[in-house]
Amino acid sequence: MFMGEYRHNVDEKGRMIIPAKFRDELGTSFVLTRGLDRCLFVYPLNEWKKLEEKLKTLPFTKKDARAFTRFFFSGATECELDKQGRVNIASPLREYAQLEKECVIIGVSNRAEIWSKAIWEEYFASSEESFSEIAENIVDFEL
Repeated sequence: MFMGEYRHNVDEKGRMIIPAKFRDELGTSFVLTRGLDRCLFVYPLNEWKKLEEKLKTLPFTKKDARAFTRFFFSGATECELDKQGRVNIASPLREYAQLEKECVIIGVSNRAEIWSKAIWEEYFASSEESFSEIAENIVDFEL
């Protein structure tokens, strides 16, 4: 399971260190793709396969289903970590997520997400205020 929040930088070659705690979960090969809310999603191959199977069941006759699968799969790339635990993030993905230097990597259960620090802070601040309301609307959850 992926959890926690980490801060790392993207270097001039587009490489970023993946937190050590996430490396074992990701394995030797994993998938990086466009995520929602201007971040990147990082999936271990086994989780990617599950998601791929779910997306295959979407009706290709529906415009929204075609648009979503195009968006999601066209940005996907299989990645490996180098010896220093870094991933090379392709230029189109860096541009999409506006990753220039400072980044935030968060764990979200079955995946990790890579955010521009500025976008994450803006998203977090706007969501933090409504967190209780969001939880009440989507989850029957007791602490």
